Amino acid sequence: MNLSRNKLKIVINRPIGDVFEFTVNPKNTPLWIDSVAHEEASPLPVDVGTVYKNRSRTGKQYTFTMTSFKPNDFFEMIASDKNYHVRYTYKPIDSSTTEMEYVEWMETGDLDAPFTQDVLEKLKSVMEKS
Repeated sequence: MNLSRNKLKIVINRPIGDVFEFTVNPKNTPLWIDSVAHEEASPLPVDVGTVYKNRSRTGKQYTFTMTSFKPNDFFEMIASDKNYHVRYTYKPIDSSTTEMEYVEWMETGDLDAPFTQDVLEKLKSVMEKS
């Protein structure tokens, strides 16, 4: 399947602030993205210019830079190759429920391993148990 853009949504039964903070915290990434073994970010607190570095379970290193950031609303990152982009958008459904949209895209070429709905379902499961 050739795919240069991928868009997914999930409803999480947690307040928007909880969902936003959980997903921008690099320590939480391995809890819900199975392919990531470790992630760190600097400088903290997270803002435009923060660099995230992660290592996959196979040992491959990836670097992303925060390019836009509005707490409890959205954030966007670009990979070090300047070709891969990801954007998370958050919308409150009510005071204790959040809709999160995940969009990833390539400037050129196709996504190597696009997120599936299962990844967001794991995020939902982890967040709703905590």
